Amino acid sequence: MLSISIKYFSELSVEELYALLRLRSEVFVVEQDCVYQDVDNKDQKALHVLGYEGDTLVAYTRLFKAGDYFNEASIGRVVVATNRRKHKYGYQIMESSIEAISNYFNEDIIKISAQCYLQQFYNNLGFREIGDSYLEDGIPHIAMLKTKV
Repeated sequence: MLSISIKYFSELSVEELYALLRLRSEVFVVEQDCVYQDVDNKDQKALHVLGYEGDTLVAYTRLFKAGDYFNEASIGRVVVATNRRKHKYGYQIMESSIEAISNYFNEDIIKISAQCYLQQFYNNLGFREIGDSYLEDGIPHIAMLKTKV
């Protein structure tokens, strides 16, 4: 079971910021072999959801209120450490993120830009596809929407 911590950018310690940037880089840049600008000046507006196993960050998302990224509230940079995925931490971090959007932003519609291979995972969490797939940083994605959080 993950221990969840939710913080705004200004509340993150240097160690927490380093750990989340490292985890994102390990998965999105190294594992997925995708060169892109992860540090995008959007973290400062985001609400950060950190999932710990003991003292180690193993899962993470960042959340935006409506209008800060999409017209709807959104969840992005969904990541679980490669060697921890067998524990279904993806569901735990996403469920915590969905709840946080309701609690912090009082929003009931969430939009995500999902990697296509994870469509079923997001369907299981109540997200539905909208529109056609598209390439984002060379990886097939699809927009998805969840209503009634």
